[in-house]
Amino acid sequence: MAHAALLHTPLPSTSAGAAARRRCGHNYRAPRRRLRPMASSAAASQAPAPAPPGLKEGIAGLYDESSGLWESIWGDHMHHGFYDSGEAASMADHRRAQIRMIEEALAFAAVPADDPEKQPKTVVDVGCGIGGSSRYLAKKYGAQCKGITLSPVQAERGNALAAAQGLSDQVSLQVADALEQPFPDGHFDLVWSMESGEHMPDKRKFVSELARVAAPGGTIIIVTWCHRNLEPSETSLKPDEVSLLKRICDAYYLPDWCSPSDYVSIAKSLSLEDIKTADWSENVAPFWPAVIKSALTWKGITSLLTSGWKTIRGAMVMPLMIQGYKKGLIKFTIITCRKPGAA
Repeated sequence: MAHAALLHTPLPSTSAGAAARRRCGHNYRAPRRRLRPMASSAAASQAPAPAPPGLKEGIAGLYDESSGLWESIWGDHMHHGFYDSGEAASMADHRRAQIRMIEEALAFAAVPADDPEKQPKTVVDVGCGIGGSSRYLAKKYGAQCKGITLSPVQAERGNALAAAQGLSDQVSLQVADALEQPFPDGHFDLVWSMESGEHMPDKRKFVSELARVAAPGGTIIIVTWCHRNLEPSETSLKPDEVSLLKRICDAYYLPDWCSPSDYVSIAKSLSLEDIKTADWSENVAPFWPAVIKSALTWKGITSLLTSGWKTIRGAMVMPLMIQGYKKGLIKFTIITCRKPGAA
């Protein structure tokens, strides 16, 4: 579930979210304190800090409230778009760029495109949003796709969209925790996480679960927000960088950040193979100005003014994402790897 969704989408009444949570057996509790970013990349290889109280409930509540209007403005792919470096994109380009993001990630991971025998037949979409990637991958590969999200509203809407598109026999979304996935070991040919890793309070546990549910020889794709790699002489980010990330974390329910090199270290420690990473920050540069532009439409402004402090605070923080990218602090990163094949 991509987190740009939270940044410009006005929050409607919470009644729909509350109803969905009741149907899914959730007892919603608002988070009691704000979150902090990671100040040192070394933290990723050490014992993680405890998840802040109410983190999961806060994430679920935000996506319960924001996903409907995100869909109405941007469609069902709740993540960044991929653009040619330096490209000036019009508003009409953005949904196509979101599809391109999926295709670029698959190509980077060398997921077979033309050989039906080697294409993934089972897929898990970790942090699935309303199932845009799940439905796309199901159609592309004829695969069976399972999606998990913390948001009951997202799961319900995604299943409805799958039914409307005749995909109910291939796509199924459910409420579940990415750190405790409800799937057996070695089950999925393709493990897909498009912009959900930044919400994970324990990055090692996150990658470990992705590896656990991957089938032998299966591909793991993580596309996520990171902070920059530390220099050899550094033990932490600079104070102004920590401050900027903290303001973003406070608005968007993000726990500790980590660097791309931290993800690589975690993948190596889990004996994953064919580990590759790339910085796609320049390729997503047009996306954030577009998010701000959409917030400044008449519909966006009027909805923002009536939606409450959470959305107003999110709108105020949007320029900080652009600032973070321009400073080289925030890195839009893809990490791909493969689970070792059966002996």
